[in-house]
Amino acid sequence: MLFVQSLGRSSKVVLAKHAWSGRERLGLLRVRNDVLVLHAMHWPDEIRDPTELLPPPVQVSDEEIEGALALMDTLTVDQMEGPDFQDRYTEAITQIIQAKREEQPLSEAPEPEEPSQVLDLMSDGRAAGIGVQGQGGPRRDRRRGARTAEAEEGRREEDDREENGRSARAIRASASRAR
Repeated sequence: MLFVQSLGRSSKVVLAKHAWSGRERLGLLRVRNDVLVLHAMHWPDEIRDPTELLPPPVQVSDEEIEGALALMDTLTVDQMEGPDFQDRYTEAITQIIQAKREEQPLSEAPEPEEPSQVLDLMSDGRAAGIGVQGQGGPRRDRRRGARTAEAEEGRREEDDREENGRSARAIRASASRAR
């Protein structure tokens, strides 16, 4: 307790080595709300160079950026309230813990009414005429301005995957309604 109080009063932090998972680790100790907190840090050899994670540079037109901003505006909500922003997982875990404490049988998990809609931003972007080079749109041979055979084949495969995904979702939805 003496260490926590004196460290908290000093407004300093402690750089510490500690063993975790069989390895020597680096950490930062500080006091927050009268509790000693350990922040994991990394040795220099554990840090990847961020430049190797960068995607290749692409040219994006102002129209594409404006279209993307417009799409973001349509998907933006002002308030994060209501049933879509409720933590159902924590509520369910709390109910399970309460039932176990009271030695009650666990309730059955309700069947989902409808699968939640997954937003496909690439399809939405294509529908709005927005495309990012190298991100799934048809590749064009710059010399001729025509689609390459490779791009056409890739596009057909992508269309087949999308169709198969829609079919699988439709089957799951009808099966859940039948129950």
